[in-house]
Amino acid sequence: MPEISKDTKRPIIVIKKKRAHHGHHGGAWKVAYADFVTAMMSLFIVLWLMNTSSKVQKAIAGYFNDPKGSGAQTGSAASSASEIVSIDRKNVDTLKQEIQKAILKQADLTRLSKQVEMTVTGEGLRIDLIEGSGGTFFESGSPRLSSNGVQLLDLLAGQLRTLPNHILIEGHTDAQPFSGDNGYTNWELSADRANAARRLLQTAGIGPGQISQVRGYADQSLRDPANPLDPSNRRVSLIVQWLDANATPADATAESVR
Repeated sequence: MPEISKDTKRPIIVIKKKRAHHGHHGGAWKVAYADFVTAMMSLFIVLWLMNTSSKVQKAIAGYFNDPKGSGAQTGSAASSASEIVSIDRKNVDTLKQEIQKAILKQADLTRLSKQVEMTVTGEGLRIDLIEGSGGTFFESGSPRLSSNGVQLLDLLAGQLRTLPNHILIEGHTDAQPFSGDNGYTNWELSADRANAARRLLQTAGIGPGQISQVRGYADQSLRDPANPLDPSNRRVSLIVQWLDANATPADATAESVR
């Protein structure tokens, strides 16, 4: 067999494949664009929130604090007061402090904190919503709740709705005879205000069986008996009752916990 000359050997051909580039920097621009859109969306949400009511802001904040909604079951969305299983004479101060802190966190209610008075009594923790001269929690001479009354009762419902304790609601007026027509008197006004508070509390989450009584006292249980016409006699009271209904005579003496 004849030898193959070195000059006649076939050349070795190396084929290199070039990778195609899909545009400049690949898909990096998509990531940057997505970040830009996310930032703009966040900006618009913040601008929208700044122009909403405090009630809407509170609801949205509650969602982000508890996105699974477990707070509605455990009460953690309201405040740490929900950690209290029930209210008794040993831990009642904790509930009082949590209510005070919740009120002070609401800018619209801070100036009214002195008109919310809490006292320990033989029945339980009494929370008095005391009216001012021009009407504070109710429209003057009317059972219609003011915006402050709605906001405060909604706050209180958030604090109380997880407790097993029953709630008693009282309505009180001063000694000034009601000036309306058709025989409507302070008796009807005090009862109607107590019922208006009951309806709002139940709308805000208080269970139908949690409210044990609704009472209207007119001017028969004045806060300031020496000044029967004083505006502070006009009030609605929420009593968070002890689970132990058999209070001893010694327990019946009211003890201030201001």
